[in-house]
Amino acid sequence: MTSEHSTTADGAPGATISPSAAGGRGSRLGPRPVVVLCLLIAAFSLLPLGFVVVATANAGWDTVVKLVFRPRVGELLFNTLSLVLITVPLCVVLGIGGAWLVERTRLAGHKAWAVLLAAPLAIPAFVNSYAWVSAIPSLGGIFGGVLISVLSYFPLVYIPVAAVLSRLDPALEQSAASLGLGPWRVFYRVVLPQLRLAAAGGALLVALHLLAEYGAFAMIAFDTFTTAIYDQYRSTFNGAAANMLASVLVLFCLLLLVAESKSRGSARYARVGAGVQSNPTRLALGMWQLPGQLALVALTVLAFGVPLWHVGRWLLAGGSEIWVRDDLLTALLQTLGYGLAGAALTTVLAFPLAYLVVRHPGPFSKVLEAVNYISSSMPGIVVALALVTITVHNVPAIYQTSVVLVAAYALLFMPRALVNLRAGLAQVPRELDEAAQALGKPPFIAFLRVTLRLSAPAAAGGAALVFLGIVNELTATLLLAPNGTRTLATAFWSLSSEIDYMGAAPYALLMIVLSAPMTYLLFVQSKKAAGQ
Repeated sequence: MTSEHSTTADGAPGATISPSAAGGRGSRLGPRPVVVLCLLIAAFSLLPLGFVVVATANAGWDTVVKLVFRPRVGELLFNTLSLVLITVPLCVVLGIGGAWLVERTRLAGHKAWAVLLAAPLAIPAFVNSYAWVSAIPSLGGIFGGVLISVLSYFPLVYIPVAAVLSRLDPALEQSAASLGLGPWRVFYRVVLPQLRLAAAGGALLVALHLLAEYGAFAMIAFDTFTTAIYDQYRSTFNGAAANMLASVLVLFCLLLLVAESKSRGSARYARVGAGVQSNPTRLALGMWQLPGQLALVALTVLAFGVPLWHVGRWLLAGGSEIWVRDDLLTALLQTLGYGLAGAALTTVLAFPLAYLVVRHPGPFSKVLEAVNYISSSMPGIVVALALVTITVHNVPAIYQTSVVLVAAYALLFMPRALVNLRAGLAQVPRELDEAAQALGKPPFIAFLRVTLRLSAPAAAGGAALVFLGIVNELTATLLLAPNGTRTLATAFWSLSSEIDYMGAAPYALLMIVLSAPMTYLLFVQSKKAAGQ
């Protein structure tokens, strides 16, 4: 059997790997079948971006100027930028503050608070909006948008920051304290800079969710680019105005990705040196114990208690009759069906790329991974418009079928599976695969029995997170679902749009029930990544 030597990203010699380790001949970039699969997946991922580029080019410069540089776009630009510029910093402050109280202070009940601060992620933003409109019918404008967004998305910052805080080596903090710095100065000068990567990543997720969200803002009549694109699509179907708004929205997404990448900097965050990392010393809160508890109670009540209270109130008001709707079971089964199908397809598509990134790192695999993240960062409305246009003009036989809808889910949520698979594969020593081959197992069988088997828990975790995204997805489902399809999200949206809040309550509750275990899984995985 021939073999070739792999190289690391800096050109150093690596381990000897069989060229057929994944079932095919090898190349410098990786096993050829895996490389081909990754290229096909990357091409698939680029469909939404390609749609935007082609739509802009076909419109012509005069049309672009006419449709982009007009007062309506200026209004949408002001609303969207205001929403992002106010919401993201608030989420960062709440996320870092909550994580620091839970992980670094002697907060009473800190283990319970650790879970409760992640819990609001189980409530879809449009369900949160439904609850707050029930409480304050006049809620709207930038205040309403910021309120709902902050309460829905601050856990996206809290979870990764808490994971980083729990595994930070306290040696630097102890050294700073020994030089005379007080607790607050140690936090600002030593701890906070080490949270930059996690906080920037969480802030990026919050911003992308704000650009993609439709239901939460449509319910309070707050216009953003996404709500305007959907309205244009309904009135003109794939008109030039909707396409130009989509182009501006995609440009925002790309600018956010670039800004987040620049914010990482080139500083080192890894601990260097021998020895065992000590456990951090929790700070005594003293007289701040009660204010800290009250602040967390207020945040949890607003973000989690208010939605649950109003869902429960509408359930009680509707009585048993609202549970005997003909389509309630249908919506639940279709949601489960699409969730499982989308999670399975997305995980399968993410596996070759994760394998290439982990086993054959280098510029080629990094580019393919970046392509996937860029495409998947686009809002669901843009992905849906792209697939509608492509299927109508090129493959009308599959237009508005389940195939297209599941494909949209794969485009939107592949990073969730990819991140988990990448971490799982990194923990599987390639030497085990080679040992199985040395014992006479064919390369593909060795791969199935060793690598695939050991990475199965990570694959299951990624699939669970994809399932969570699909359960709560609204915009792409509204545009792409076949006639007669009724998921929990679309059924909830249909009823709540008709001001039938009692009828919508069971669907809201079922979405929360389905989302809660997946949210807890995300929290547990963050703790495992921190070595806890």
